Amino acid sequence: MRYLIDKKEMEELFYKRFGQKPFKKEFFFSPGRVNLIGEHIDYSGGFVFPMAISLGISACVSFNDSDITRIFSDNAADEVLIDIKKEIARGTPAWGDYPKGVVKLIIEEGYSFKGFDMVIKSDLPQGAGLSSSASLEVLTAYVILSSILEETKIDMLHIARLCQKAENIFVGVKCGIMDQFAVATGRKGFAVKLDCASMAYEYVPAYMGEYSLIIMNTNKKRELSDSKYNQRRDECDLALLELGRKYGKKALTGYTLVQVEDTVKDPVIKKRCRHAITENQRVLKAVESLKYGDIMNFSNLMIQSNISLKYDYEVTGFELDTIVDSALKQKGCIGARMTGAGFGGCAIALVAKALSAEFISEVDRQYTEKTGIQAGFYTIISDDGTRKVY
Repeated sequence: MRYLIDKKEMEELFYKRFGQKPFKKEFFFSPGRVNLIGEHIDYSGGFVFPMAISLGISACVSFNDSDITRIFSDNAADEVLIDIKKEIARGTPAWGDYPKGVVKLIIEEGYSFKGFDMVIKSDLPQGAGLSSSASLEVLTAYVILSSILEETKIDMLHIARLCQKAENIFVGVKCGIMDQFAVATGRKGFAVKLDCASMAYEYVPAYMGEYSLIIMNTNKKRELSDSKYNQRRDECDLALLELGRKYGKKALTGYTLVQVEDTVKDPVIKKRCRHAITENQRVLKAVESLKYGDIMNFSNLMIQSNISLKYDYEVTGFELDTIVDSALKQKGCIGARMTGAGFGGCAIALVAKALSAEFISEVDRQYTEKTGIQAGFYTIISDDGTRKVY
Protein backbone atom coordinates (compact mmCIF):
# COMPACT_ATOMS: atom_id res chain seq x y z
CA MET A 1 0.00 0.00 0.00
CA ARG A 2 1.20 3.51 -0.79
CA TYR A 3 0.70 6.45 1.52
CA LEU A 4 3.31 8.91 0.19
CA ILE A 5 4.68 9.48 -3.29
CA ASP A 6 8.34 8.63 -3.84
CA LYS A 7 9.52 12.10 -4.91
CA LYS A 8 12.97 10.93 -6.04
CA GLU A 9 11.51 8.16 -8.19
CA MET A 10 9.01 10.51 -9.83
CA GLU A 11 11.70 13.14 -10.50
CA GLU A 12 13.87 10.48 -12.13
CA LEU A 13 10.96 9.37 -14.28
CA PHE A 14 10.36 12.98 -15.30
CA TYR A 15 14.00 13.39 -16.33
CA LYS A 16 13.96 10.05 -18.16
CA ARG A 17 10.87 10.99 -20.16
CA PHE A 18 11.43 14.70 -20.81
CA GLY A 19 15.25 14.91 -20.75
CA GLN A 20 15.28 17.69 -18.18
CA LYS A 21 14.64 18.18 -14.51
CA PRO A 22 11.16 19.48 -13.62
CA PHE A 23 10.90 23.24 -13.06
CA LYS A 24 8.65 24.36 -10.22
CA LYS A 25 7.71 20.72 -9.74
CA GLU A 26 4.61 19.58 -7.89
CA PHE A 27 3.48 16.09 -6.92
CA PHE A 28 -0.04 14.69 -6.93
CA PHE A 29 -1.86 11.47 -6.11
CA SER A 30 -5.19 10.38 -7.56
CA PRO A 31 -6.77 7.19 -6.16
CA GLY A 32 -8.69 4.45 -7.85
CA ARG A 33 -12.03 3.39 -6.45
CA VAL A 34 -13.85 0.24 -5.57
CA ASN A 35 -17.62 0.06 -5.36
CA LEU A 36 -18.62 -1.94 -2.31
CA ILE A 37 -22.14 -2.41 -3.65
CA GLY A 38 -24.52 -0.65 -6.04
CA GLU A 39 -23.31 -1.75 -9.48
CA HIS A 40 -24.67 -0.39 -12.75
CA ILE A 41 -27.26 1.85 -11.09
CA ASP A 42 -25.49 5.21 -10.95
CA TYR A 43 -26.78 6.01 -14.44
CA SER A 44 -30.27 4.89 -13.37
CA GLY A 45 -30.50 7.42 -10.55
CA GLY A 46 -29.77 4.94 -7.78
CA PHE A 47 -27.68 4.83 -4.63
CA VAL A 48 -24.07 3.63 -4.80
CA PHE A 49 -21.53 2.90 -2.09
CA PRO A 50 -17.97 3.39 -3.36
CA MET A 51 -14.72 4.31 -1.68
CA ALA A 52 -11.43 5.71 -2.91
CA ILE A 53 -8.62 3.18 -2.44
CA SER A 54 -4.92 3.11 -1.64
CA LEU A 55 -3.98 2.16 -5.22
CA GLY A 56 -3.83 4.99 -7.73
CA ILE A 57 -1.83 7.31 -9.96
CA SER A 58 1.20 9.33 -8.82
CA ALA A 59 2.17 12.39 -10.84
CA CYS A 60 5.05 14.85 -11.14
CA VAL A 61 4.00 18.07 -12.88
CA SER A 62 5.98 21.05 -14.17
CA PHE A 63 5.06 24.14 -16.18
CA ASN A 64 6.53 24.39 -19.69
CA ASP A 65 5.35 27.91 -20.71
CA SER A 66 4.12 26.75 -24.13
CA ASP A 67 0.81 25.85 -25.73
CA ILE A 68 1.62 22.13 -25.60
CA THR A 69 0.74 19.80 -22.76
CA ARG A 70 2.82 16.61 -22.69
CA ILE A 71 1.84 13.57 -20.65
CA PHE A 72 4.02 10.49 -20.25
CA SER A 73 3.02 7.33 -18.43
CA ASP A 74 5.60 4.99 -16.99
CA ASN A 75 3.07 2.25 -17.71
CA ALA A 76 2.91 2.93 -21.47
CA ALA A 77 5.34 3.69 -24.27
CA ASP A 78 3.47 6.46 -26.08
CA GLU A 79 3.42 10.16 -25.23
CA VAL A 80 0.19 12.18 -25.18
CA LEU A 81 0.48 15.62 -26.79
CA ILE A 82 -2.29 18.20 -26.43
CA ASP A 83 -2.06 21.50 -28.31
CA ILE A 84 -4.41 23.71 -26.32
CA LYS A 85 -4.61 26.28 -29.14
CA LYS A 86 -5.90 23.77 -31.69
CA GLU A 87 -8.98 21.60 -31.96
CA ILE A 88 -8.59 18.64 -29.61
CA ALA A 89 -9.67 15.32 -31.10
CA ARG A 90 -9.54 11.66 -30.10
CA GLY A 91 -6.54 9.69 -31.24
CA THR A 92 -3.76 7.39 -30.13
CA PRO A 93 -2.79 6.25 -27.61
CA ALA A 94 -6.34 5.46 -26.49
CA TRP A 95 -5.63 6.25 -22.83
CA GLY A 96 -4.76 9.81 -23.89
CA ASP A 97 -8.40 10.49 -24.76
CA TYR A 98 -9.25 10.76 -21.05
CA PRO A 99 -7.01 13.75 -20.27
CA LYS A 100 -7.71 15.22 -23.71
CA GLY A 101 -11.44 15.28 -23.02
CA VAL A 102 -10.90 17.02 -19.70
CA VAL A 103 -8.60 19.67 -21.20
CA LYS A 104 -11.10 20.31 -24.00
CA LEU A 105 -14.01 20.82 -21.59
CA ILE A 106 -12.02 23.12 -19.28
CA ILE A 107 -11.16 25.28 -22.29
CA GLU A 108 -14.82 25.27 -23.35
CA GLU A 109 -15.73 26.56 -19.88
CA GLY A 110 -13.76 29.71 -20.75
CA TYR A 111 -10.46 29.05 -19.03
CA SER A 112 -7.16 30.00 -20.67
CA PHE A 113 -3.89 28.47 -19.57
CA LYS A 114 -0.40 27.47 -20.66
CA GLY A 115 0.78 23.92 -21.16
CA PHE A 116 2.45 21.64 -18.65
CA ASP A 117 4.52 18.48 -18.57
CA MET A 118 3.28 15.57 -16.49
CA VAL A 119 4.72 12.13 -15.88
CA ILE A 120 2.50 9.56 -14.21
CA LYS A 121 3.02 6.16 -12.63
CA SER A 122 0.08 3.93 -11.78
CA ASP A 123 -0.35 0.79 -9.73
CA LEU A 124 -3.97 0.55 -10.91
CA PRO A 125 -4.36 -2.24 -13.45
CA GLN A 126 -5.90 -0.78 -16.62
CA GLY A 127 -9.25 -2.14 -17.75
CA ALA A 128 -9.78 -3.85 -14.41
CA GLY A 129 -12.79 -1.91 -13.13
CA LEU A 130 -10.91 0.15 -10.53
CA SER A 131 -11.51 3.46 -12.31
CA SER A 132 -8.05 4.10 -13.72
CA SER A 133 -9.71 6.28 -16.36
CA ALA A 134 -11.65 8.36 -13.82
CA SER A 135 -8.49 8.66 -11.70
CA LEU A 136 -6.59 10.10 -14.67
CA GLU A 137 -9.47 12.42 -15.61
CA VAL A 138 -9.82 13.85 -12.10
CA LEU A 139 -6.03 14.14 -11.77
CA THR A 140 -5.83 16.17 -14.99
CA ALA A 141 -8.64 18.50 -13.97
CA TYR A 142 -7.23 18.97 -10.47
CA VAL A 143 -3.73 19.75 -11.77
CA ILE A 144 -5.06 22.37 -14.18
CA LEU A 145 -7.43 24.07 -11.77
CA SER A 146 -5.28 23.96 -8.63
CA SER A 147 -1.76 24.45 -10.00
CA ILE A 148 -1.88 25.81 -13.53
CA LEU A 149 -4.76 28.22 -12.89
CA GLU A 150 -3.99 28.51 -9.15
CA GLU A 151 -7.61 28.45 -8.04
CA THR A 152 -7.69 28.62 -4.25
CA LYS A 153 -11.06 26.94 -3.69
CA ILE A 154 -11.45 23.76 -5.69
CA ASP A 155 -14.98 22.45 -6.13
CA MET A 156 -14.41 18.69 -6.27
CA LEU A 157 -18.03 18.02 -7.15
CA HIS A 158 -17.67 20.31 -10.17
CA ILE A 159 -14.53 18.41 -11.15
CA ALA A 160 -16.39 15.10 -10.89
CA ARG A 161 -19.21 16.33 -13.11
CA LEU A 162 -16.82 17.83 -15.65
CA CYS A 163 -14.86 14.58 -15.88
CA GLN A 164 -18.01 12.50 -16.25
CA LYS A 165 -19.12 14.80 -19.08
CA ALA A 166 -15.72 14.41 -20.75
CA GLU A 167 -16.01 10.63 -20.65
CA ASN A 168 -19.61 10.70 -21.91
CA ILE A 169 -19.12 13.17 -24.74
CA PHE A 170 -15.46 12.97 -25.74
CA VAL A 171 -14.54 9.35 -25.03
CA GLY A 172 -18.00 7.97 -25.79
CA VAL A 173 -18.67 5.93 -22.64
CA LYS A 174 -22.11 6.54 -21.12
CA CYS A 175 -20.86 6.21 -17.54
CA GLY A 176 -22.65 7.57 -14.50
CA ILE A 177 -21.14 9.94 -11.95
CA MET A 178 -19.98 7.37 -9.39
CA ASP A 179 -16.38 6.78 -10.48
CA GLN A 180 -15.38 10.42 -10.84
CA PHE A 181 -17.22 11.35 -7.65
CA ALA A 182 -15.50 8.66 -5.56
CA VAL A 183 -12.06 9.54 -6.90
CA ALA A 184 -12.56 13.27 -6.35
CA THR A 185 -14.21 13.24 -2.92
CA GLY A 186 -12.83 10.14 -1.19
CA ARG A 187 -12.04 10.23 2.51
CA LYS A 188 -9.62 7.89 4.25
CA GLY A 189 -11.42 5.49 6.58
CA PHE A 190 -14.80 5.98 4.89
CA ALA A 191 -16.95 4.82 2.02
CA VAL A 192 -19.55 7.22 0.65
CA LYS A 193 -23.25 6.63 0.15
CA LEU A 194 -24.15 8.67 -2.91
CA ASP A 195 -27.62 9.39 -4.26
CA CYS A 196 -26.89 9.69 -7.97
CA ALA A 197 -30.24 11.40 -8.63
CA SER A 198 -29.85 14.28 -6.15
CA MET A 199 -26.05 14.11 -5.59
CA ALA A 200 -26.68 14.06 -1.83
CA TYR A 201 -24.00 12.03 -0.09
CA GLU A 202 -22.99 10.71 3.30
CA TYR A 203 -19.64 9.40 4.52
CA VAL A 204 -19.91 6.05 6.30
CA PRO A 205 -17.04 4.44 8.27
CA ALA A 206 -15.61 1.58 6.20
CA TYR A 207 -14.61 -0.56 9.16
CA MET A 208 -14.40 -4.24 8.29
CA GLY A 209 -13.31 -5.54 11.70
CA GLU A 210 -11.30 -8.75 11.49
CA TYR A 211 -11.77 -8.96 7.73
CA SER A 212 -9.65 -7.64 4.88
CA LEU A 213 -11.02 -6.32 1.62
CA ILE A 214 -9.16 -8.07 -1.19
CA ILE A 215 -9.38 -7.09 -4.84
CA MET A 216 -9.12 -10.04 -7.24
CA ASN A 217 -8.11 -8.99 -10.75
CA THR A 218 -9.14 -11.52 -13.40
CA ASN A 219 -6.70 -9.89 -15.84
CA LYS A 220 -9.41 -10.20 -18.47
CA LYS A 221 -9.25 -6.79 -20.10
CA ARG A 222 -12.10 -4.92 -21.75
CA GLU A 223 -12.62 -1.49 -23.28
CA LEU A 224 -15.87 0.06 -22.11
CA SER A 225 -16.44 2.01 -25.31
CA ASP A 226 -16.18 -1.24 -27.29
CA SER A 227 -18.17 -3.43 -24.91
CA LYS A 228 -21.78 -4.07 -23.98
CA TYR A 229 -21.57 -1.39 -21.28
CA ASN A 230 -23.32 1.21 -23.44
CA GLN A 231 -25.88 -1.42 -24.46
CA ARG A 232 -26.86 -1.95 -20.83
CA ARG A 233 -27.38 1.75 -20.35
CA ASP A 234 -29.47 1.93 -23.52
CA GLU A 235 -31.63 -0.91 -22.22
CA CYS A 236 -32.23 0.97 -18.96
CA ASP A 237 -33.07 4.13 -20.90
CA LEU A 238 -35.65 2.19 -22.91
CA ALA A 239 -37.18 0.85 -19.71
CA LEU A 240 -37.33 4.32 -18.20
CA LEU A 241 -39.02 5.66 -21.33
CA GLU A 242 -41.64 2.92 -21.22
CA LEU A 243 -42.30 3.28 -17.49
CA GLY A 244 -42.20 7.07 -17.66
CA ARG A 245 -45.09 7.22 -20.09
CA LYS A 246 -47.30 5.59 -17.47
CA TYR A 247 -45.88 6.76 -14.13
CA GLY A 248 -43.71 9.80 -14.85
CA LYS A 249 -40.78 9.10 -12.50
CA LYS A 250 -37.35 10.24 -13.65
CA ALA A 251 -35.19 7.46 -12.16
CA LEU A 252 -35.45 3.76 -13.00
CA THR A 253 -34.57 2.84 -9.43
CA GLY A 254 -37.63 4.76 -8.22
CA TYR A 255 -40.04 2.20 -9.66
CA THR A 256 -41.33 -1.00 -8.07
CA LEU A 257 -41.08 -4.53 -9.36
CA VAL A 258 -44.88 -4.62 -9.64
CA GLN A 259 -44.86 -1.54 -11.88
CA VAL A 260 -42.17 -3.13 -14.06
CA GLU A 261 -44.11 -6.38 -14.35
CA ASP A 262 -47.28 -4.53 -15.35
CA THR A 263 -45.63 -2.20 -17.86
CA VAL A 264 -42.44 -3.55 -19.43
CA LYS A 265 -43.03 -6.13 -22.17
CA ASP A 266 -39.53 -7.27 -23.17
CA PRO A 267 -38.32 -10.07 -20.82
CA VAL A 268 -34.68 -8.98 -21.14
CA ILE A 269 -35.52 -5.37 -20.23
CA LYS A 270 -37.54 -6.69 -17.27
CA LYS A 271 -34.42 -8.44 -15.97
CA ARG A 272 -32.39 -5.21 -16.26
CA CYS A 273 -35.08 -3.38 -14.29
CA ARG A 274 -35.16 -6.08 -11.64
CA HIS A 275 -31.44 -5.70 -11.06
CA ALA A 276 -31.59 -1.91 -10.85
CA ILE A 277 -34.45 -1.89 -8.36
CA THR A 278 -33.20 -4.69 -6.10
CA GLU A 279 -29.59 -3.48 -6.20
CA ASN A 280 -30.74 -0.06 -5.05
CA GLN A 281 -32.46 -1.68 -2.08
CA ARG A 282 -29.33 -3.70 -1.31
CA VAL A 283 -27.23 -0.55 -1.14
CA LEU A 284 -29.46 0.98 1.52
CA LYS A 285 -29.37 -2.24 3.55
CA ALA A 286 -25.59 -2.52 3.15
CA VAL A 287 -25.03 1.04 4.39
CA GLU A 288 -27.06 0.33 7.52
CA SER A 289 -25.21 -2.95 8.03
CA LEU A 290 -21.83 -1.22 8.03
CA LYS A 291 -23.09 1.56 10.29
CA TYR A 292 -24.07 -1.02 12.90
CA GLY A 293 -21.06 -3.26 12.38
CA ASP A 294 -23.05 -6.16 10.93
CA ILE A 295 -20.35 -7.50 8.61
CA MET A 296 -22.10 -10.82 8.07
CA ASN A 297 -25.25 -9.18 6.70
CA PHE A 298 -23.11 -6.84 4.59
CA SER A 299 -21.24 -9.81 3.10
CA ASN A 300 -24.51 -11.62 2.34
CA LEU A 301 -25.72 -8.56 0.43
CA MET A 302 -22.49 -8.67 -1.59
CA ILE A 303 -23.29 -12.23 -2.63
CA GLN A 304 -26.88 -11.32 -3.55
CA SER A 305 -25.58 -8.42 -5.63
CA ASN A 306 -23.27 -10.69 -7.60
CA ILE A 307 -26.09 -13.15 -8.30
CA SER A 308 -28.19 -10.30 -9.69
CA LEU A 309 -25.31 -9.01 -11.82
CA LYS A 310 -24.76 -12.50 -13.20
CA TYR A 311 -28.32 -13.52 -14.01
CA ASP A 312 -30.37 -10.31 -14.33
CA TYR A 313 -27.82 -7.83 -15.66
CA GLU A 314 -25.58 -10.40 -17.36
CA VAL A 315 -22.29 -8.54 -17.01
CA THR A 316 -20.02 -11.11 -15.35
CA GLY A 317 -18.68 -13.73 -17.75
CA PHE A 318 -16.56 -16.86 -17.35
CA GLU A 319 -13.53 -15.27 -15.70
CA LEU A 320 -15.44 -13.26 -13.10
CA ASP A 321 -17.74 -16.18 -12.36
CA THR A 322 -14.75 -18.47 -11.88
CA ILE A 323 -12.87 -16.20 -9.49
CA VAL A 324 -15.96 -15.32 -7.40
CA ASP A 325 -17.07 -18.96 -7.17
CA SER A 326 -13.58 -19.99 -6.09
CA ALA A 327 -13.40 -17.20 -3.50
CA LEU A 328 -16.71 -18.16 -1.90
CA LYS A 329 -15.54 -21.75 -1.43
CA GLN A 330 -12.49 -20.72 0.59
CA LYS A 331 -12.22 -20.86 4.35
CA GLY A 332 -12.42 -17.40 5.84
CA CYS A 333 -14.20 -15.75 2.89
CA ILE A 334 -17.64 -14.48 3.92
CA GLY A 335 -18.58 -12.52 0.79
CA ALA A 336 -17.50 -11.80 -2.78
CA ARG A 337 -18.86 -10.02 -5.83
CA MET A 338 -17.74 -8.48 -9.10
CA THR A 339 -17.04 -4.76 -8.96
CA GLY A 340 -16.95 -2.16 -11.71
CA ALA A 341 -18.50 -2.48 -15.14
CA GLY A 342 -17.95 -6.22 -15.46
CA PHE A 343 -17.20 -8.12 -18.68
CA GLY A 344 -13.83 -8.92 -17.06
CA GLY A 345 -11.94 -6.75 -14.62
CA CYS A 346 -12.10 -7.23 -10.87
CA ALA A 347 -14.05 -8.79 -8.05
CA ILE A 348 -13.78 -8.08 -4.33
CA ALA A 349 -13.83 -10.45 -1.38
CA LEU A 350 -14.15 -10.07 2.38
CA VAL A 351 -11.67 -12.45 3.95
CA ALA A 352 -10.57 -13.12 7.52
CA LYS A 353 -7.23 -11.35 7.97
CA ALA A 354 -5.62 -14.43 9.52
CA LEU A 355 -6.48 -16.49 6.42
CA SER A 356 -5.76 -13.93 3.69
CA ALA A 357 -2.47 -15.44 2.48
CA GLU A 358 -3.97 -18.93 2.24
CA PHE A 359 -7.04 -17.49 0.47
CA ILE A 360 -4.98 -15.70 -2.18
CA SER A 361 -2.80 -18.75 -2.84
CA GLU A 362 -5.70 -21.13 -3.29
CA VAL A 363 -7.92 -18.83 -5.38
CA ASP A 364 -4.95 -18.01 -7.60
CA ARG A 365 -4.24 -21.71 -8.14
CA GLN A 366 -7.85 -22.64 -8.92
CA TYR A 367 -8.44 -19.65 -11.18
CA THR A 368 -5.29 -20.28 -13.23
CA GLU A 369 -6.15 -23.97 -13.61
CA LYS A 370 -9.60 -23.17 -15.00
CA THR A 371 -8.83 -20.11 -17.14
CA GLY A 372 -5.13 -20.28 -18.01
CA ILE A 373 -4.81 -16.70 -16.76
CA GLN A 374 -2.75 -15.49 -13.79
CA ALA A 375 -4.89 -13.41 -11.44
CA GLY A 376 -3.75 -10.39 -9.43
CA PHE A 377 -4.56 -9.75 -5.77
CA TYR A 378 -4.48 -6.51 -3.76
CA THR A 379 -5.34 -5.98 -0.12
CA ILE A 380 -6.69 -2.45 0.07
CA ILE A 381 -7.89 0.23 2.46
CA SER A 382 -9.88 3.39 1.81
CA ASP A 383 -7.99 6.58 0.97
CA ASP A 384 -8.48 10.31 0.44
CA GLY A 385 -9.47 11.70 -2.94
CA THR A 386 -7.26 13.36 -5.57
CA ARG A 387 -4.84 15.77 -3.96
CA LYS A 388 -1.53 17.60 -4.10
CA VAL A 389 1.02 15.72 -2.00
CA TYR A 390 4.08 17.98 -2.24
